[in-house]
Amino acid sequence: MQVWRLLPLTTCLMSLVIVLCWRKSTLYALAFIFFFGTIESLYFSASLIKFREGAWVPLALSFIFLFVMYLWHYGTVMRYEFDVQNKVSVNWLLTLFGSSNLGIVRVRGVGVISTELVSGVPAIFSHFVTNLPAFHQVVVFLCVKSVPVPHVKPEERFLVGRVGPKEYRLYRCIARYGYRDVHKDDVEFEQDLVCSIAEFIRSDKAFDYELDPGNESERLTVVAASSSSLEGVQIYEDDCLDEREQWSLRLRVNKRVRFVLPESSRIDRSAEEELTELTEAREAGMAFIMGHSYVRAKAGSSVVKKMAINFGYDFLRRNSRGLCYGLSTPHASTLEVGMVYIV
Repeated sequence: MQVWRLLPLTTCLMSLVIVLCWRKSTLYALAFIFFFGTIESLYFSASLIKFREGAWVPLALSFIFLFVMYLWHYGTVMRYEFDVQNKVSVNWLLTLFGSSNLGIVRVRGVGVISTELVSGVPAIFSHFVTNLPAFHQVVVFLCVKSVPVPHVKPEERFLVGRVGPKEYRLYRCIARYGYRDVHKDDVEFEQDLVCSIAEFIRSDKAFDYELDPGNESERLTVVAASSSSLEGVQIYEDDCLDEREQWSLRLRVNKRVRFVLPESSRIDRSAEEELTELTEAREAGMAFIMGHSYVRAKAGSSVVKKMAINFGYDFLRRNSRGLCYGLSTPHASTLEVGMVYIV
């Protein structure tokens, strides 16, 4: 009874693996579905013959699982569309930074804003700034993406770009993981993140925003840097010193951060000042700002949509595990910002 219910699911998933993971032609996937689909249709017809004798049970379970998966997919798509439609423009953010009448202050440290968007400023950040007009001297919009490959090389993991002009110290970082990659712990991930930003500053591949201030497109660069790599910028904290040429900021703080540059590296004065500020921010600590959304159906929606979003999807969200990288962030440095999504 269970065979015909499991085989179609396995066939569909295998066809996706052929196209997305193995990078084969769609014709191979269609041939695979046609061959095994014919065999599975025979199992299905045999089960229908004994429908009244108990074959209706696996059929009913299949429809229940299908309904739950569709409900989760529908709610997730509506939530993502709300993020895309309500994201804040970069020009609005720069106006907020440049205005001195709003009482916005910047505190020491690195603020990592978790988002699912690869462009623009998430609505959760504008909601946070509106209620608490203060943010860190270095702001990083972090997006963690899963790609359809088994492993992503460490030197190709981070895509780093700049949001706005240099003096605002706003960065965007996209961390890519394969479906078989093991997520690192919080300390190593923080070091790799800071190293990638430092390497981006040193390589001087940033897009000059002042040449075209009306263009909000962001150019991201693959940064080959990590805390365990022997190439590019390396980071040393506390008493981890090295006899090679070091670029560091010596302050009387509990944690001392040092960036070790390659021997052949030459940086200009603006990049040195930017690295200095990044060092100060890393020494002050990192804070992870994560959104905690509550999805609700808008007024005037149908009864079916209200039941699906307000009760069904909300129940699944409250009883499902969050993002993998979110589980490894230190709880003492994590700040959750609640926001109601009206979809």
